[in-house]
Amino acid sequence: MLNNISEPDSIKISLIVPVFNRPQEIFELLESLANQTDKDFELVIVEDGSSETCENEIEKFKEILDIKYFYKPNTGPGITRNYGFERCSGNYGIFLDSDCIIPPQYISTVKNALRIHYVDAFGGPDKADKSFSLLQKSIDYTMTSFITTGGIRGASQKMDKFYPRSFNMGISRKVFETTGGFPAARFANSKAAGEDIELSINIYKAGFKIGLIKDAYVFHKRRTSLKQFFKQVYNFGFARVTLSKRNKGTLKMVHLLPSLFTIGSIFLIMLAIFISRLCLLPLALVLVLIFIDALIRKKSILIGALALVTSLIQLYGYGIGFIIGWWRLYILNKNNS
Repeated sequence: MLNNISEPDSIKISLIVPVFNRPQEIFELLESLANQTDKDFELVIVEDGSSETCENEIEKFKEILDIKYFYKPNTGPGITRNYGFERCSGNYGIFLDSDCIIPPQYISTVKNALRIHYVDAFGGPDKADKSFSLLQKSIDYTMTSFITTGGIRGASQKMDKFYPRSFNMGISRKVFETTGGFPAARFANSKAAGEDIELSINIYKAGFKIGLIKDAYVFHKRRTSLKQFFKQVYNFGFARVTLSKRNKGTLKMVHLLPSLFTIGSIFLIMLAIFISRLCLLPLALVLVLIFIDALIRKKSILIGALALVTSLIQLYGYGIGFIIGWWRLYILNKNNS
C-alpha cells in the first residue's frame, strides 16, 4: 500500500463501491467509469453478501479498468466500505454508490481540485441525468433543494456546515487510519442511515480539513418508488436522533425543521377543520414556493407538480422518523442503534 500523501501531486485514487444485489446498476456505473477522460485510478468493488452478484458485469470491463473485486458476508454498507478501503492501493479513497453514474470529467475534476486546494476529505453534490425518469428527477430536486433540505447536501447555500455523503465522498488514507473509517456500530433501527454523517463528524473532530468540490458531481439515480423514498428519508430522520446523542452539539435547527413542519401542518389542518380554511394559507404558500422553485430549476411543469408530492414525502418522512426516534430514545428510553 502507498504511504500517506505528502503533497497533492502524489495523489493516487481508489474508487470504492459497495454492492448488494444490483448487477444492472453496477453495469451503468462501470460504463460511465470506462468513459473517464482520466483513467488513472483503481476501482474496488465489494459485494456485500449478494445473492445476485455482479461478477459477469465486472468481467466485461476488466481489460478497460483496473478492477479489484471482493465478495464478503453481508454486514451493511459502512463496514463494507471500510473493507474496500483496507484492500485498496491508493492513498486517497473515494466512496461511490452503485446507483451512481459518473460524468466523464469526474476523476480529472477531483485531481485538479485537490492539487489547487488540498483537503483531507471532500464531498461532491449529486444531480439528475437527462435520462432519469420524471420521478427520479423530482426526487433529485427534493433532496437538493434549499427549501426542503436547507442546502446541507452540497448546495452553495446551507444552514449547517458541510458533511460529505457516502454516495460521493473522498478521504485520505491518513483520515481513514485516524478515524477508523465508517463507524462499526450499526444504526439497526434506521437501516444504517447516518454512518456517513458520523464519519464526517469524526473527521472534523480529528482536526482534518473537509471541503466541497462543487464540480465533482455524480448522477444519482436514488430510489425508484415513492414508498422506497419515504422509507429512506424516514431512516434519515430516525438516525439523526441517535447521531445527535452520540455526538453532542451536532443537532442544528435545520435538522428540526421537517419535524416542526410536520407538527405545524397537522396543527394548521386541525384549525382549518374547526375554525377556517384560511388557516391552510401558510401550508399552501410553502407548496407554491416549492412548485415555482422546481419549475424554474427543472424547467418542467410535470416535475414541478411531482416535486410537490416528493417534497411532502421528504418533509413528513424525515419529520416522522425524527419524532419517533426522539420518542423511543428519550421518552421510552430505548436504544435506537
